[in-house]
Amino acid sequence: MNENNNKTSIYIKILTLSTSIIAVFLVINLFVYSGDPATNNTETMLPTFKDSYSIFSLKIPDDLSFAGEPVPVDKHWVKESFDRELLINTYWQSQTVLFVKRSNRYFPIIEPILKEQGVPDDFKYLAVIESGLMPRSVSPAGASGIWQFMSATAKEYGLEVNSEVDERYHLEKATVAACKYLKKAYAKYNNWTLVAASYNAGKRGISNQLDRQKADSYYNLLLGEETGRYVYRILAIKEILSHPVEYGFHVDDNDKYPTIATQTIQIDSTLANIANFAANYGISYKEFKDLNPWLRENNLTNRYKKTYQIALPKGLIKEEKTLAQDNEAAKPISIENKEMKMEKQSLIIKQ
Repeated sequence: MNENNNKTSIYIKILTLSTSIIAVFLVINLFVYSGDPATNNTETMLPTFKDSYSIFSLKIPDDLSFAGEPVPVDKHWVKESFDRELLINTYWQSQTVLFVKRSNRYFPIIEPILKEQGVPDDFKYLAVIESGLMPRSVSPAGASGIWQFMSATAKEYGLEVNSEVDERYHLEKATVAACKYLKKAYAKYNNWTLVAASYNAGKRGISNQLDRQKADSYYNLLLGEETGRYVYRILAIKEILSHPVEYGFHVDDNDKYPTIATQTIQIDSTLANIANFAANYGISYKEFKDLNPWLRENNLTNRYKKTYQIALPKGLIKEEKTLAQDNEAAKPISIENKEMKMEKQSLIIKQ
């Protein structure tokens, strides 16, 4: 023990001495270079800067499409509008890197729902420009979730929205609701590009402009700043996320955000305290809310005994089982050989 302590003491002294020498060297160099006018001279540094820093224009693809519909890039205003959004999203590197990373987590959830609902796959890029694929995103106007539903519209398309449950934050259900809106709009316009524009401006807003301007295409409409850029932003994000390396985005697979594997349990009764409920399963309140952001409070009253699907980390519960509990007392169940007391509720556990 003493010999080890002596060796440790010697190592610490050597490390301290080395650190001190490096610090002195850095301070000396700081004074030398700060006192040298040549190092702070713009004329001296500018050639080096010019040689090492370049900004490039981007080549616009000859063929662009959205949801199988061609984009008329031969029209100068279309090409220039797309160019603007492509430049912004290419050179706003930090944001676009996050889009690349998040898309790896959320696209595998969104894509099969779009396919099942008969909506073109390209609409996943609409979700990117709506929310940046941030599940808890809220706009200044109150639009919420990855698909940015307003409360009234969410209810119109079948989502539950109240103080305790807000399914705008339930990705799967919100994606289905978005598909309902998109298909209804397509029945009206028979054009997916106009459908995308209507997601921003509303069906009435797009229809009014089509009638007023005697137009039949999004690309021939004169629109306000937000809707006028909207489809071009989708196109730019589609182009970059489809070919990230071509636009300078090198993101290793290990750096992309993984899809979180979950299993679900069904509940049809009250959760008096969600923090306790999460703790009973051995997970934190934060992790529980990350998996179930649609539960907005620390309790779920559930006065109408609705059945809800609660997500838990996959593998937390090893066996499929049904737990029916009476109203007299909570009974323990075994999860991975651990006894955990549950609240009074009926649970159906599924992988």
